[in-house]
Amino acid sequence: MKINTKYHGEIDVKSEEVLTFEQGIPGFGEEKQFVLMPLPENEWFHILQSVTTPQLGFVVTDPFLFFKEYDFELDQASVELLENPTEKEVQVLSILTVRETLQESTANLQAPIIINLANQRGKQVILNNNQYLTKHLIFAQPAGKKG
Repeated sequence: MKINTKYHGEIDVKSEEVLTFEQGIPGFGEEKQFVLMPLPENEWFHILQSVTTPQLGFVVTDPFLFFKEYDFELDQASVELLENPTEKEVQVLSILTVRETLQESTANLQAPIIINLANQRGKQVILNNNQYLTKHLIFAQPAGKKG
C-alpha cells in the first residue's frame, strides 16, 4: 500500500511492516497503525510514521544507545496486550524531541515504546519510575564544553 509520510514523501509499505498500537499512542489515541522507517544515512534515529496521518511522524531511537543504565520492568497488562513476547522479540524505542542543535535534543525515557517484533504489536508504556523523565538530554555533555 502507498502512504504519505512527513519525512520521506510517498512510499510503498508492505502490510507485514505495519505496527499495530491497539490503544493508540497517548495524545494520539485514534492513531493505531505506524511504520518504522530509518532516517537516510543515520543508523541511530528512525521515524515512527502514522499510516493514516502524513504529518504525524515521531523521531525515535534505541534508548540503550545513549543510556546504558536504562532499565525497567513491563507491567503484566502491557505484556499481555503485546501477547507475551520473549525478551528477544522486544524492541524498545524512545520518542525524541529534536532541537535546533542535536546536543539539546532529548529522549522521553518515562514513556518508552515497546514493540513485539514477532507480531508487530506496539504500545507506549508510561513508567511509574520517577528517576525517568520525559526529557533526558541524549548527549549529556555537549562537545567542547568543560564540566
